Amino acid sequence: MMQPIATYSIVAYDPRRQEWGVATQSKFFGVGAVVPWARAGAGAVATQSYANLLYGPEGLVLMEQGVPADEALRRLTNADEGRAQRQAGFVDRAGKAAAYTGDGCHPWAGHIVGEGYACQGNILIPGTVEAMAQRFEELRAAGQGELADWLVATLAAAEAAGGDRRGRQSAAIIVVREGGGYGGNNDRYLDIRVDDHPDPVGELQRLLKLHHLYFGETDPDALVPLADVAAELQALLRRAGVYTGEVTGTFDEATRAALWDLVGTENLEERWDGSGDKIDRLALDYLFEHYPA
Repeated sequence: MMQPIATYSIVAYDPRRQEWGVATQSKFFGVGAVVPWARAGAGAVATQSYANLLYGPEGLVLMEQGVPADEALRRLTNADEGRAQRQAGFVDRAGKAAAYTGDGCHPWAGHIVGEGYACQGNILIPGTVEAMAQRFEELRAAGQGELADWLVATLAAAEAAGGDRRGRQSAAIIVVREGGGYGGNNDRYLDIRVDDHPDPVGELQRLLKLHHLYFGETDPDALVPLADVAAELQALLRRAGVYTGEVTGTFDEATRAALWDLVGTENLEERWDGSGDKIDRLALDYLFEHYPA
């Protein structure tokens, strides 16, 4: 027997970075394995309630072929005998959004469709979906951060408004863009799942910060001259066990080699490639936090 996936989610498109994304939270184990689907150049899908997982791959194929989100969703629900209990949100390759809430979904259930996004949810405290839409539009208008930040903050707004009336258990976010994945030969820019946690959205926020640390773009205005922190770095490297030299305050080749060793251990290569005379402030702060005096 199918279990209802008491869920809220948002699907959205960012034309500036050419990204499509889905974020979701649910009183359901491993929501990231069920609800969110996305592919660069096609769009994004959230399928929930008594979720029909075929809406994900089949919806993406239709939208990749140029079928608008509303028509793709209409075709799938019309062909689905269980549509009364389905809920879904689509955003297509052009950024047009659509949503569907069957009249058999458990209350409160509903959706809001805006420009470039759709928010939907079921078994919710009333007002949750409205809070999501408002927060997403505020963040997008402000233009700070990126789509992933806006999506996770939208989930946080849903939680603050009441969220899932049965409680919370898991959360997930997917963001795709052409060539955006690790190594540049795939579109999976970001795929983070919290399968079982007392505060899944809070944990998702923490993991998103780590993703930005490891894979985010370096701000050229936030680079620190290595010569200015050489003594502190040498002391840190000694604590980490990768440097046996003296604390001279001179950033020499032995210090550089030791720092590169530690950067590799901590997977911070995207923040510093071992060359140059400056280091990313985020990487530096991370190292001092994790190897305190």
